[in-house]
Amino acid sequence: MRPLFVSARSCAALLDEAGHYHARERSALYLNGRALGGEDRSVVTLYDLKPDTDYTLVARRGGVEEAFAFHTAPEVCAMDVRRFGAAGDGVHDDTAALQAAILCCPAGGRVVIERGDFRTGPLFLKSHITVEVKGDATLSLLTDRARFPILPGMTPANNAAGEVLIGSWEGNPLDSFAALLNGVGVEDVRLIGEGTLDGRAQAGDWWLHPKEKVGAYRGRLLFLRDCKAITVQGLRFRNSPSWNIHPLFSEDLAFIDIDVQAPADSPNTDGFDPESCRGVRVYGARFSVGDDCVAIKSGKLYMGRKYRRPSEDIDIAWCAMLDGHGGVTVGSEMAGGVRDVRVRSCLMRGNDRGLRVKTRRGRGEAGVVDDIRFEDVVMEGVKAPLTVNCLYFCDPDGHADWVQSRMKRPVDATTPRVGRVAFERVKATDCAACAAYILGLPEQPVEEIALKDCDFAFARDAAPMIPVMADGVESCLRRGVVAKYVKRLTLEGVRLSGAAGEALEAEAVEEVHRSAR
Repeated sequence: MRPLFVSARSCAALLDEAGHYHARERSALYLNGRALGGEDRSVVTLYDLKPDTDYTLVARRGGVEEAFAFHTAPEVCAMDVRRFGAAGDGVHDDTAALQAAILCCPAGGRVVIERGDFRTGPLFLKSHITVEVKGDATLSLLTDRARFPILPGMTPANNAAGEVLIGSWEGNPLDSFAALLNGVGVEDVRLIGEGTLDGRAQAGDWWLHPKEKVGAYRGRLLFLRDCKAITVQGLRFRNSPSWNIHPLFSEDLAFIDIDVQAPADSPNTDGFDPESCRGVRVYGARFSVGDDCVAIKSGKLYMGRKYRRPSEDIDIAWCAMLDGHGGVTVGSEMAGGVRDVRVRSCLMRGNDRGLRVKTRRGRGEAGVVDDIRFEDVVMEGVKAPLTVNCLYFCDPDGHADWVQSRMKRPVDATTPRVGRVAFERVKATDCAACAAYILGLPEQPVEEIALKDCDFAFARDAAPMIPVMADGVESCLRRGVVAKYVKRLTLEGVRLSGAAGEALEAEAVEEVHRSAR
């Protein structure tokens, strides 16, 4: 038991490090001797604390008591947005009043949004402040895209790069509409509270013809560009026009106890997409969206070749990924590379695919995926728990022969590479298609795949499914580990229940190491 984050007004606590999204046992919590009630999650947040104050949190469970002491940060002042003219009545446009409160808040101060439905256009953050959206408040995004500012994708500049990039769309520097909350070049910002950021995409035209550019590409709920030292704690994200949370070229980021939701049929409403970011922590989050819950990216070929900025040093723990196409995905826009990623102690339920790596020819030589570790993950009803796909058929040319051919092609500047990917202590029940499907490139096989101490149990009423999105992949039902174009495959303590056929189907796998452990 320990603190994960402390602000002037809140504290995020890890109650059970050995738990998953839910703790192993329910805890009774006490703050400075005052009973707070029971909690069954591993990560919780305390609100309405006083600045510059000593606290002690006690958790009692199973006859055992744990505690830690913490001290809240100081606070210069609190700026109530209503004093700037915000109505919060769900009718008036509160954009100007909200923006004024943010811009006028001094360093070390807090912008307070409470009691109401605040209709707003995009807002822009500034450094060294806290914005708190209280549990009784909602920031509701306007729906008329004509009233949204556009973030330019590429602007020529007299700087080292020869350009300034702000807007982004699916891994390329393209004009995009601003998000509900935007940070461009800001640092030391805390976004906290139990309130809601509602994109109201279903009330506009954002989800109609979603791939078309209408003025600009769709925006997000939270967009961070070239930012650092940002913490988002407790907020609820709903109905985003596109990806919900998109940090880009940013570092030292924490997302704790957030809740991200979008309808299952909403297009490209990924939950959390860090792109070319470093030092990212996601703890105690809950995702239920229309696409991948978490997708770790680093741009397409232009960005990868020019900037070569990988996503790296990423830790995701005690989270729930419910529904969605993928639980945690690496790629497919990963031309700058992805490395040093750890996903642990998470719950996945009802996803099409659980732990997923996807790339394709054309992502480039800087597009290296390496040192990816998935550990202590529980899956329920995930159709294809583990997949690695190097022939993903995304983008307009995704079905072209040069992308999808199973013939060896020359390894050149457009060829990506997948290094070591490890799956340890994955427990999956009610699977459908297969335990794992690994599809490398004939000319650049996946270097190393390791499955250790993993259990897969198949549902009796499972339906067949195509496990990876590549041309020519067969529909699968209750198959074990399928591996194609892999240099080294290690299977230690892999157990299958209810599978049909062989536990391992290997094609063009150079080394196989198996043990029952």
